[in-house]
Amino acid sequence: MGDEDWRVEVELNDEQHGYSLSERMRALDLDDEARARLGRRVIVTRDGSKLFLYTTTEDEADEAARVVRELSTAEGLTAEIRTMRWHPVEAAWKDSSVPLPHTESEEALERQRREEREQREVEAGADYDWHVLARARDRAEAAALERRLLEDELPVTRRWRFLTIGALTEEQADEIASAIRRDLPEAEVRIEPTLDMPSPPFVLIRSWL
Repeated sequence: MGDEDWRVEVELNDEQHGYSLSERMRALDLDDEARARLGRRVIVTRDGSKLFLYTTTEDEADEAARVVRELSTAEGLTAEIRTMRWHPVEAAWKDSSVPLPHTESEEALERQRREEREQREVEAGADYDWHVLARARDRAEAAALERRLLEDELPVTRRWRFLTIGALTEEQADEIASAIRRDLPEAEVRIEPTLDMPSPPFVLIRSWL
């Protein structure tokens, strides 16, 4: 259970007073009982009127949700609070009531959802999350590889003997790289993530260690 990720999402309905709640957390305006109930490690971030509390267990997430509910009530605030669980195969936060996949078919379904989501993002103008970079021995070899990749309907760009192939997921990038290595054993092939992806607003309020 220690390698799982849980998140409590808090949508403050009263933005005018929502800042007061975040300030209480920033200033550690929590009594000893609340601190103990939050567990050994809780990361709290803020994005506008939303608070996110990250934990590694469901029990810690439930406790964090209770603490925030009590604090918001004490401040006279109304808030929507949800407990979410990270699904690594789908790479998405899902409601805690949704179980992790346990069978190959369930994993395949989550993987399909992830690829479909990332395909929509690419079609909307986003870059691929992963790229396979290949360097062929010469221009002719690179051109032949480019034709094969295009026949497989893969997004490839060639400059002289260098090729860049977009991939939706790391697994897809691994498959593409493995296929190139089988066809061209002497080619240099590597996989790189896209590092210039925009990051969401992130404000670290407090971590309890």
